[in-house]
Amino acid sequence: MTDLKFLARQLAKNPLSVAGLVLVLIFVIIAIFAPLIAPTPAGQPNPYLMPEDGYSSMPRPPSAQHIFGTTEEQFDIFYGVIWGARSAFRVALIVMASALLIGIALGSLAGYFGGLLDEVIMRITDIFLSFPALILAMAMLIALGASLNSIIIALTIVWWPAYARLIRGDILQLREEDYIEASRGLGASSGRIILRHILPNAIYPSLIMASLDIGAVVLTAAALSFLGLGPGAGYADWGQIIGFSRNWIIGPLGNPLAYWYTVIIPAGFIVFFVLGWNLLGDAFRDIFDPRLARR
Repeated sequence: MTDLKFLARQLAKNPLSVAGLVLVLIFVIIAIFAPLIAPTPAGQPNPYLMPEDGYSSMPRPPSAQHIFGTTEEQFDIFYGVIWGARSAFRVALIVMASALLIGIALGSLAGYFGGLLDEVIMRITDIFLSFPALILAMAMLIALGASLNSIIIALTIVWWPAYARLIRGDILQLREEDYIEASRGLGASSGRIILRHILPNAIYPSLIMASLDIGAVVLTAAALSFLGLGPGAGYADWGQIIGFSRNWIIGPLGNPLAYWYTVIIPAGFIVFFVLGWNLLGDAFRDIFDPRLARR
């Protein structure tokens, strides 16, 4: 309870931190209450598929029936961006949790035991880090096939090496501390030392980095969907919705903003989602990073 009060006080000191928390909470509410905000049409088995109203290739502007308008294949934009919040959280949280688990496990082994094990793990990490993240993710998706689950797997593969390198560096600093030597002297096993004494003191930088990376994961997933490597047509995914606007970014001569809603609305959801997590991640860094003079 004391830690929560401390965290709340620190967040309240910075208006931008509060703004980030509010933005994230808004998207959490949207994702939780998506079935109430945008009910799934009767008879539609998959709620993540956007309702389709006709087959016209021309988007329709916002109206009483479609308050955010429709895409070029008459998919409802409002339904798509609301359920797209669930897709964004699904990708972001699963990728971050998986990348953290893999990275922390391998980084801990490399940092604590060192030697040949450290060399093998770090050289594998270097190989993954040598590829541009988006290019590596695209290659993985081509091999796995385009789907949301494939995006999650590909982004996990792309993201874990950074956490392995980060946690290894922190453990290298901690493993020679006096309290670690005392634990060894008392006969504590390596697993107990890592889990009980080292990780609780080394994990904060990785958690801060993860909070900042959530926005980057969603942006990368949206970029992959925009390029046609995401879920199938009609899936409620922000990147795919923007992908439907390729031919309508500029309207007809004399009215270049005629189809603004096909781009601005889904892009706005991405921008504010990423902004919220970036502001919140900055706040966590300022609060928990001991190297910053803040008190």
